[in-house]
Amino acid sequence: QVQLVESGGGLVQSGGSLRLSCTASGIHFSLYSMSWYRQVIGKQRELVASFTRGGNVNYEDSFEGRFALSGDIAKSAIYLQMNSLKPEDTAVYYCNAKNDITAEDTWGQGTQVTVSS
Repeated sequence: QVQLVESGGGLVQSGGSLRLSCTASGIHFSLYSMSWYRQVIGKQRELVASFTRGGNVNYEDSFEGRFALSGDIAKSAIYLQMNSLKPEDTAVYYCNAKNDITAEDTWGQGTQVTVSS
């Protein structure tokens, strides 16, 4: 069974940085795309950045340059480094693992990021 556990959220001032971590169990990275999403209260969940199965990194346009996605296969983890944070980045950030063969989606429980002005 695939399980994802996020950590690293918290309260930070505008302009500050946070690093989110997502540790996965029960998956083979070669079969999965791994992504970070976020959901602002009252809005739909949106994609932030993804690792494809081939190891390529894709960012949604509004996050490229401020956010950086990285991974450590040995630790079964992916990370989201968030810099120059703005109050509008306040959201719950979710880790997602998608099996590209079966299309099965797994979500973590989310981690709250709050950016104060």
